Amino acid sequence: MTDQDNMSIHADLTPLPDKVGVDGLEDKWRKTWDEEGTYRFRQTRDRKAVYSIDTPPPTVSGSLHVGHVFSYTHTDVIARFKRMRGYDVFYPMGWDDNGLPTERRVQNYYGVRVDTSLKYDPDFKPPFEGTDGKKLDARDQVPISRKNFIELCERLTAQDEERFEELWRSLGLSIDWDQTYHTIGEHPQRVAQKAFLRNLARGEAYQQEAPGLWDVTFQTAVAQAELESREYPGFYHKIAFHFEDGTPIYIETTRPELLAACTSLIANPEDDRYKPYFGQTVSSPLFKVKVPILAHPAAEMDKGAGIAMCCTFGDVTDVEWWRDLKLPTRCIIGRNGRILSETPDWIEDGEGRAIYHETAGKTSFSARKIIVDHLRESGDMEGEPTPTKRMTNFYEKGDKPLEIVTSRQWYLRNGGTDQQLNAELIERGKELNFHPDFMRVRYENWVHGLNGDWLISRQRFFGVPFPLWYPVNEEGEVDYAHPITPSEDILPIDPSTDVPQGYEESQRDQPGGFTAEQDIMDTWATSSLTPQIVTHWAEPDQASEELFKATFPMDLRPQGQDIIRTWLFSSVARAHLENGCLPWSNATLSGWILDPDHKKMSKSKGNVVVPDQPIKEYGADAVRYWAAAARLGLDATYDIGQMKIGRRLAIKLLNASKFALAIGREDEQHHVGAAASADWNPTDVTEPIDRSVMARLAQVIDQATASLEAYEHSKALEVIETFFWLFCDDYIELVKNRAYGTADINGQAPSPASVLSARTTLGLVLDAFVRLLAPYLPFASEEVWSWMHEGQESVHRSAWPTSAPYTAAAQGADPETLVWAGKALAELRGLKSQAKVSMKTPILSATLSVPAEGLDAVRSSLADIREAGRVSGDLKLETQAGAADSLADASMEAGGESITVAQSELGEPPVKKPKK
Repeated sequence: MTDQDNMSIHADLTPLPDKVGVDGLEDKWRKTWDEEGTYRFRQTRDRKAVYSIDTPPPTVSGSLHVGHVFSYTHTDVIARFKRMRGYDVFYPMGWDDNGLPTERRVQNYYGVRVDTSLKYDPDFKPPFEGTDGKKLDARDQVPISRKNFIELCERLTAQDEERFEELWRSLGLSIDWDQTYHTIGEHPQRVAQKAFLRNLARGEAYQQEAPGLWDVTFQTAVAQAELESREYPGFYHKIAFHFEDGTPIYIETTRPELLAACTSLIANPEDDRYKPYFGQTVSSPLFKVKVPILAHPAAEMDKGAGIAMCCTFGDVTDVEWWRDLKLPTRCIIGRNGRILSETPDWIEDGEGRAIYHETAGKTSFSARKIIVDHLRESGDMEGEPTPTKRMTNFYEKGDKPLEIVTSRQWYLRNGGTDQQLNAELIERGKELNFHPDFMRVRYENWVHGLNGDWLISRQRFFGVPFPLWYPVNEEGEVDYAHPITPSEDILPIDPSTDVPQGYEESQRDQPGGFTAEQDIMDTWATSSLTPQIVTHWAEPDQASEELFKATFPMDLRPQGQDIIRTWLFSSVARAHLENGCLPWSNATLSGWILDPDHKKMSKSKGNVVVPDQPIKEYGADAVRYWAAAARLGLDATYDIGQMKIGRRLAIKLLNASKFALAIGREDEQHHVGAAASADWNPTDVTEPIDRSVMARLAQVIDQATASLEAYEHSKALEVIETFFWLFCDDYIELVKNRAYGTADINGQAPSPASVLSARTTLGLVLDAFVRLLAPYLPFASEEVWSWMHEGQESVHRSAWPTSAPYTAAAQGADPETLVWAGKALAELRGLKSQAKVSMKTPILSATLSVPAEGLDAVRSSLADIREAGRVSGDLKLETQAGAADSLADASMEAGGESITVAQSELGEPPVKKPKK
């Protein structure tokens, strides 16, 4: 079948089921799709004929919720649409295995923790397998080797992935499951390591010993993109520093425990209160360390006392001052969030050293209490601490404020320290098509606001290792400045077990030998390369090379709006550096799912809904309908009412199709007979109202197609659904007796041509509706398609309808004719409703008062109106006095009041036959 101007549809009709419903369709058609490879990428090598999607790999850390169903359905609608438009759709699925969420889940599930000093135990069995492990404190978890821990990560993620895949399949995602990948798998590791080595060779990757944000709970560095600013309670302490003559100068701080790390006092250069003191020195309270008073424009004159102590490091402003003013480094907070045990050599005062010794090994909270008590005793604190709330940086997955710790880390240039690169990435954002477009500003604001390069190293265990070793000199010192790199052809490697060329395993961690890089890459450092991973970038075999050319740059990146700064931006940056282009041309951004109280649905809030629950209760098509009805970029409420509407729509599609396909196929017992065939030729559409339906259908196809091409799936659904209900509620009711070919209420049979016209219209329109609704209701659509086209390819491989053949069939008919006829029928039926009589009650006579602009439409459809309304006598029309010149958008109004009944007479209701 093809959509040409003179299109004729040949239908091979199957026997229709006695009863229809949506229950059981998922299992039936999933099996068929798998067996027939309906969604398999067909290895097209023409880039123009391929549509490739960079599908988000969900984090494998327990369970999905309906928010995932929401956004992935949006993508699937587009994938199905593009496939029906003739593209070979490259639609893979990935699993984001590595990262902190997976490690936390494994620790809690098995009750274990990593101890890098332990050796691998090939016979290790975890103490727990399930939620019991979550009850343990970290110190009570069983210590195991890093390799044993990684094996447990791989085991648990494999189990989770099976459940995730089952959910996606039950939802009807048209994924090509042959293209599945894992971010911790061999191929993604090779891609990530290869990209890093090339970044390193070009000078885009570098390591640096520098202060950085550190999460004391997870014991890892944190990147700018992973920060979350939260309100945190604290206290202001008014503390006196002293000039040499004893004169005090007061600062206000929320972190008095950092007094021992103070390097200077800082005020704004324009602040007249402190201008006389710039360049002078004062002594710190308790520790008697001399520090200068300096000027910096970042000091806020209206905050606190207007002068602040700079400690290394209390916050990111301290880092800025330390860097700009070239201040000494005086770190007292360790990676565990506790005060370092060794007393610093810059504290020379005996009492000060004793006070520091009291705080050594304490948490920041405990150390703060000690310092405040001493400040009270010394008289260096004025008054009592005053409560305040301040915005503090947290790791997005953590629950304690971040510290700033100096450590050696790996960075990737991303425009945070390079204005030229920053400008280039801004331009890349302008090339990208954002859907909706207002999301573009979030990308631009993020890039403009970058204040440092991307920190890509993590002090964790389950992830892609940096492919690096370092020489160890004869004194046993590690030479970090000259990393040893492998050749690309042996990737992927694990430096903790693999040996660099020219060395032997016996030289590991020995003087004159080598040592492995212990850190792993941030999970985003791998995820940012998903376009390169799925398209087989830089793989040596010819098949991979051809696949890359056919699919890259990709067409679509669908994702959540909350990870523009992480996943979207980092992917753009990696493709810009490596490929010199965007990784895809379009990005669709979904909103969040809100619970009934309009709060964001999230696991941490405990308000999530497990997605298989509504799928089981309402059906996959119903859940998809709820998701697809929401616009991109906007939040949507979890709404079972919408799902019920979607279920009703799917059932109506089944019932309306069964009704239309059964016409003409009844045997003498009035049961649906054997399979048959039909030819629906547009030239057989001859009646005005039938042609009106063709005209309206052509409009709907054009509007829906334009909306889907613009990634406005919800707008397309609204257009299709509105006309579908108009067709079912008005057109089918108007023409069903004519379609059956039965005698009308006055005993006159319709002409064969008019019967054929009705049947052809029903067939053509429903054939189009099945295809139009297929991206949204894949299971119900496939079921109906199988009734129409037995033995043919799936509806999801059929051609998306085009308007030309329906426009040709309309022969210039007015698409409003159907609407006016429907209004007339509604008025006639309204008479019976008001009289509280059966709809089968005949109308002996009636006069309809019709606006002038609708008179011809009603007149042309009078025979169908009369029959559907059961008018046995005269049905007269009169022009409605004072009617408006036009009715805007009347076509989409159901049951409007533009037609009225001027007069009427009802007959006797039919006698009800007694039930047998």
